[in-house]
Amino acid sequence: MDLLKQKEWFDSAEFEQNYHCEMPLGVVCGKDGTRFRLWAPTAEAVTLHLYPSGDNSQAIQSVCLVRGERGLWSYETKQNLDGYYYDFDVTTARKTYRTADPYARACGVNGQRSMVLDLRRTDPPLWNQDKAPALGTEQIIYELHIKDFSWDPAGGFHPADRGRYKALCRTGTTLCGDGIHPTGLDYLKRLGVTHIQLMPVYDYGSVDEAGAADQFNWGYDPVNYNIPEGSYSSDPYHGEVRIRELKQAIAALHRSGLRVVMDVVYNHTYALDSWLWRTVPWYYYRQNADGTPSNGSGCGNELATERSMCAKYILDSVLYWAEEYHLDGFRFDLMGLLDVPLMNRIRQALDEKFGAGEKLVYGEPWAAAGSAVRPGTRLANKAHLRELSPGIAAFCDNTRDAVKGNVMDERSVGFVNGGFVSGPYLHDCITGWAMAEHDAPSQTITYLSCHDDWTLWDKLVCTMSPQKKFREPLSEVLRANRLAAAINLCCQGYPFLHAGEEFARTKDGVKNSYRSSPMINRLDWRRAVENQGLVDYYRGLIALRKRLPCLCDKTPQASARVSAGMELAPGCIGLCLDNRGGSAWREIFLIFNTSQNVRDITLPDGTWQILVDAQSSFCWNDARTLRKTTRIPPVSALILGSCPE
Repeated sequence: MDLLKQKEWFDSAEFEQNYHCEMPLGVVCGKDGTRFRLWAPTAEAVTLHLYPSGDNSQAIQSVCLVRGERGLWSYETKQNLDGYYYDFDVTTARKTYRTADPYARACGVNGQRSMVLDLRRTDPPLWNQDKAPALGTEQIIYELHIKDFSWDPAGGFHPADRGRYKALCRTGTTLCGDGIHPTGLDYLKRLGVTHIQLMPVYDYGSVDEAGAADQFNWGYDPVNYNIPEGSYSSDPYHGEVRIRELKQAIAALHRSGLRVVMDVVYNHTYALDSWLWRTVPWYYYRQNADGTPSNGSGCGNELATERSMCAKYILDSVLYWAEEYHLDGFRFDLMGLLDVPLMNRIRQALDEKFGAGEKLVYGEPWAAAGSAVRPGTRLANKAHLRELSPGIAAFCDNTRDAVKGNVMDERSVGFVNGGFVSGPYLHDCITGWAMAEHDAPSQTITYLSCHDDWTLWDKLVCTMSPQKKFREPLSEVLRANRLAAAINLCCQGYPFLHAGEEFARTKDGVKNSYRSSPMINRLDWRRAVENQGLVDYYRGLIALRKRLPCLCDKTPQASARVSAGMELAPGCIGLCLDNRGGSAWREIFLIFNTSQNVRDITLPDGTWQILVDAQSSFCWNDARTLRKTTRIPPVSALILGSCPE
């Protein structure tokens, strides 16, 4: 069968009716024996090979799997094979492929061999009692890379823990061990965020787990979707170690009051020649009209999520991570390449299993390029946001670019660094674009920076400092950063922070650091002390936000709380927000001065308590009030709360 006829066959209702398989796949072992199941409907034969280790050892046993209905191949034995490694030979009409198990849950070094494993052996002490901290009034996300977090020698981490899962388990770390300035887990707790979004921690292909520790990659190149990355573990050769250590890290974050989100990449694989491809050539991948792989991911291939067994694979994977690893949410990379029905099924399945809204679900509503998707498929991109469940949020690039300038253009400016600001546009930002693009703030992730593109600080320096002095504490850039933070943390969507944004994180102007050195990518813990004033400004905004119903409200009615943006003076916009719902302040008045001049402002009637000014975001702990008029410094925010009469 040629490639185009095979493509039509895979897309046909006939194929789905005959070969869709709901049986649990992969390997299960226990005292009663071991069972292997592999879905390979185009295979003519499948052979299982067993090994004593996960590296280059020779097979100690080979056995043929038996074909059953719906393309299912299986083998069962009464022997408990816990601890053995395995792979398959899958023979089709054209070729025999040696492949690991795409459904594997453990593996050897670099993921080249799968592992039979009793997962209960990987549970840390009291794992069955681990649970996420209770949801508060707001969910504030902090994006973190495992190696970035603890690579800096000044972070005070034990040398053996640097760049590894174990660093997330340690408390009491301080800057250079000074015992004064907290780093690591204690720093995260003090900052006040609620969710730690871990950049990819599944097994990825761009780092050699057996190589030097100073290798680096963001990890957006999946090899084994259901297995943790081994380079972050203390021992990548024994498959149980990476699993146990990731669970320990998640449990430690939970004990510290932090929920954990996993960054998942179900839109493409590291290479087209993946375990999915070797098991069922081409089935899991979209193809162009000429049979070549579609490349909407920009990485050489993309998964055909509209095909039922591909959708099942992704849904099963999400549910597995949520249950086995106690994860509290999922961030979908290039969600715009996944289809709307699948995303809604994922949201529904998580709600049914764990409770409505218990798990966060959000993603990027775009792709890197056009997609050869099956005709009639609705992708989860910006054009279809209203078709997604209200419980699925999308990153808002509109607010991001409005505040600081377009991320594709180094010279582009936004509200805080010299660009034009208007009341209506700022109003849309504050409401999380509810009604403009979708129905409720629950569908928006508001952010200024993430791992992609320049850090917020570097982008501001690029547009405000001709000499590009990225490591100097430039006062005008610090003012712009504070104003940007105030705008972002006063938007009604879910706030999202790139790790280190709050202490002016710099990558020395490197825009795309996905494979730069870990020293470029590390969290420079000295900057957290050098820019303590900026850190405290973020801390105060986060703490205040949790006390403001007008910002925590994620319902479709939330946007009605926000008045139209008013131009109070040139470059100075004010918005009133209805803050009823258990707060000390019935109304909130936001004033953002993006101009380079001091502005005299006429206030609405009544007495207003100062909650945030240009210098402090903890003014709400004081009792300073204003009436009738006030003066606001250049490039700054003023947040006021109405006082009871």
